[in-house]
Amino acid sequence: MAPSSRKNAKKRTPAPDPRKPRRNQLTAMGITEVDYKDVQLLRTFISERGKIRSRRVTGLTPQQQRQVATAIKNAREMALLPVVGPA
Repeated sequence: MAPSSRKNAKKRTPAPDPRKPRRNQLTAMGITEVDYKDVQLLRTFISERGKIRSRRVTGLTPQQQRQVATAIKNAREMALLPVVGPA
């Protein structure tokens, strides 16, 4: 039988979400436009393997994530960032 059909079944209360809301790194620094020449900033959004981190991981807004992705791609094209990480 399903747990909801039992007469003496206690209802579970959902556990509080232990995750903290991730702070938006660009907004905290006051950056409105992402520049492809700012390699130090762009490295914070790249994994050890050289992949662009997802929005869920970075905590950026969709517009900021698009700016970061475009800036990383431009920096890779200009050879400021490696195309792939260490093998």
